[in-house]
Amino acid sequence: MNVLTQPDAMHAPSARTVTAILGPTNTGKTHLAIERMLAHSSGIIGLPLRLLAREVYGRIVQRVGADAVSLITGEEKIIPAKARFSVCTVEALPARTDASFLAIDEIQLAGDLERGHIFTDRILNLRGRDETLLLGAATMRRVIEKLIPGANIVTRPRLSILTYAGSKKITRMQRRSAIVAFSADEVYAIGELIRRQRGGVAVVLGALSPRTRNAQVEMFQNGDVDFLVATDAIGMGLNLDLDHVAFASERKFDGFQYRRLTPSEFGQIAGRAGRHTRDGTFGVTGRADPFEPDLVEALEVHRFEPIQTLQWRNRALDLSSIAALKATLDKPPNRDGLTKAPPADDVNVLDLVTRDPDVVALANTRERVSLLWDVCQMPDYRRIALANHGELVSAVFSQIARRGAISDEWFAEQIAFADRTDGDIDTLSNRIAHIRTWTYAANRPDWLRDQTHWQEQTRAIEDRLSDALHERLTQRFVDRRTSVLMRRLRENAMLEAEITPDGNVVVEGLHVGQLQGFRFVPDPQAGGPDAKAIRTAAQQALVGEISRRAEGVSVAPNEAFLLGSDGVLRWQGLTIARLVDGDEILKPRFVILADEALTGAALDAVQGRLDKWLKNHLETLLKPLFDMRAAEELAPMARGIAFRLSEALGVIERSEIAEDVRALDQDMRASLRKLGVRFGAYNIYVPALLKPHPSALLAILWGLKNGGLGGPGLAELPALSAAGRTTIPVDETFPKALYRVVGFRVSGPRAVRLDILERLADLIRPLLAWRPTAETPEPPNGAVRGGGFTVTPAMTSLLGSSGDDFAAVLKSLGYRVERRAVPVAAPATAAVVAPTESAPAPEAIAPSVDGQTHEPVAGDAAAETVIADRPEPSGWAEDEAPSPAPQAAAAPAAAQIAAVESTPAEAAAAPEPTEPAFIDVWRPGRPPGERRHRPEGREGRGLQRMASLQDLAPAV
Repeated sequence: MNVLTQPDAMHAPSARTVTAILGPTNTGKTHLAIERMLAHSSGIIGLPLRLLAREVYGRIVQRVGADAVSLITGEEKIIPAKARFSVCTVEALPARTDASFLAIDEIQLAGDLERGHIFTDRILNLRGRDETLLLGAATMRRVIEKLIPGANIVTRPRLSILTYAGSKKITRMQRRSAIVAFSADEVYAIGELIRRQRGGVAVVLGALSPRTRNAQVEMFQNGDVDFLVATDAIGMGLNLDLDHVAFASERKFDGFQYRRLTPSEFGQIAGRAGRHTRDGTFGVTGRADPFEPDLVEALEVHRFEPIQTLQWRNRALDLSSIAALKATLDKPPNRDGLTKAPPADDVNVLDLVTRDPDVVALANTRERVSLLWDVCQMPDYRRIALANHGELVSAVFSQIARRGAISDEWFAEQIAFADRTDGDIDTLSNRIAHIRTWTYAANRPDWLRDQTHWQEQTRAIEDRLSDALHERLTQRFVDRRTSVLMRRLRENAMLEAEITPDGNVVVEGLHVGQLQGFRFVPDPQAGGPDAKAIRTAAQQALVGEISRRAEGVSVAPNEAFLLGSDGVLRWQGLTIARLVDGDEILKPRFVILADEALTGAALDAVQGRLDKWLKNHLETLLKPLFDMRAAEELAPMARGIAFRLSEALGVIERSEIAEDVRALDQDMRASLRKLGVRFGAYNIYVPALLKPHPSALLAILWGLKNGGLGGPGLAELPALSAAGRTTIPVDETFPKALYRVVGFRVSGPRAVRLDILERLADLIRPLLAWRPTAETPEPPNGAVRGGGFTVTPAMTSLLGSSGDDFAAVLKSLGYRVERRAVPVAAPATAAVVAPTESAPAPEAIAPSVDGQTHEPVAGDAAAETVIADRPEPSGWAEDEAPSPAPQAAAAPAAAQIAAVESTPAEAAAAPEPTEPAFIDVWRPGRPPGERRHRPEGREGRGLQRMASLQDLAPAV
């Protein structure tokens, strides 16, 4: 019968054999209990945790052999036939014992709200025949004297000194340290951090199976890892070789609320530091605040507030009915020093399942009520919702009540859910919690018909899951290579370092960083207190490799270097230097990206080679600019324009230097053309610099002088230029000057490549210059009588745009539009065709330099110059600038023009139009925002017209 169903004696049994051994941690209390028990013919010891019970069981087995020792917990029973000694959890202690010796450890847990009533019951009601030891903290002295008068009280001092060490970073924690947190997530996060920095940790959680916990602790004890991350499970008597305990948190969930640990709880955990006579330290780490002086003093001298009352629950239960059971469970104590414990999980489950009429109907006898209460005490290892756990309890009770035992088929189905070793740490932990429930059930008497079989099955599944969980924990929290490295450092052994072909620096198999060009970049995960020793070993390998690389750079051919759009110079794919701004825009310089390992002659050799390469690179790709600067033979006026062009990186809007251009004679222009300069209608520029590589380099130089190479457009615009795009949409976030540098002119919503604008000017110029003669009485396609032009397919295909975009380009270049009505002919007459929506809309090029475009004089010698200067399309852009469309393509426009120019008689004879049609006629105007200066009088206007005609002729 369960111990709690025994008749209650409100007064404790005789205290004649009771001795309370009280004191702080590391006083040898548990060791004393084991020695005293082995001195008796029989004995039993109760411990607070299954983990601790397993540890003590192992120690006793080593002394007397496995045949003489039993292990009894809620989930495990090892009971040899001739066992003389028993190791149990406190919950599994028998109701009565005839053993010569009895010990109960950690008796201060009698004050715990959740489990305290169980410890109180054992303290008051269970005795050894010859000797009883109660082991615990000194805080229990007063209450023991009150509840067990006459008991012998023995106080033991701590064997070593415990000292506060303050706050330390986790990554700077000393070896043989335990870091304590109060949730699995915190434990895992700390474990990950220490793994990266220090090689690995062992992990101890209360939810681990003994097999997993022992495997983890063994790694720590044998030195495979130097750190332990644990919950407060280590505070319950686990004997570990610890020098320091650090609290990463001060708050825990106690089953009811999150609260700060009490000083005695801090002391129980901190006291794990130090072993036997070796002193220990404690402190804080992570986000935990430093301890206040009063708490530090209490922990160092082990002085805590005494426990005044113990949690108590009535053990004299009336099992005649469910109501009687509940009434006796609710009975308060009538003795000073005891207080009624809050409802535990078993009481809450009982209240829940008895709301089910089927359960109540089955619990109709004393035996059934006893069975129901027994099943309600099944622990909720899975920590699931109370309702879900209640369903499980109801199912187990119903099967035993109806069938006499749990169905083997149903039980097999339940344990099959846990019998898998795949998955991550959390998955395996959940499966272990699941199988622990059924291990508990398999160890309950009379719950299963073949109890021995199911005990073996559940234990085997738990062992497999435990081994798999240990493997996952080791994979996640232990870096074997780092662990070996740390051991070599402790042994002061010489470390072996090497550099792989891809630049990774490896010391003793541990990746410690990478050699990027001439710079060593440490691996941030290879830091910690030993980082200095690791880097020292790495530097020995770096010196030779950096010297070899410096020699390779100093003799490398030009083709081995590559300057990226980010201004970074690469050699054989390695970053070795960065371009920075110089005194002049065409004189940047390189800064070598290297650390202190590159010095002396090697550094000078690298710098000299890079300077030579940069000079050659600039003068090759930007040769026209350097030629213009060095052209001493130019006339002063031409030399001024050449200098301004070089400063502007090869592009100037013609309107900016219109007066200087007019002042050039033909010889000056010719000398500039020999240097690659083209006099366009809208820009004075160097066509050779529009090619992809020069254009990209110019963008870099411009960026260095204008805020750095991370500015908007510095990556995008050179790429668009290199792709051969003739027009691109304008991004308002990109600087307008940058468009010009890479060879585009912003024209309304689009930017047009400079040479394409000039080809567009070539199409418009003859249309504006046309006048009727005897040889050409009719206007060519696109020309309009009286001056002006209409947009042709050749124009729109050249720019690759139409409609409003094309019109906006024309307006930005200074053209103005007139909309003329076109009479619509009768259906039978096909001479006039109205424009359709699919017809290309206007988009063309700008007028002459001063904003006016005038017709050139036929036969003017300047016109020959225009034709002679027209450049051939460069090969890289040829595919992007299609040839003008055939004349037939403009038939609709020609028909519209003819309708506009028809005589009054022809118009009268034409059928009456049903709906007017329109055509856009473009004429030279002035660019938006430019104020035209008009000389006074008719003579002044005539002089201005003649000057404009002279400017238009050499516009190519």
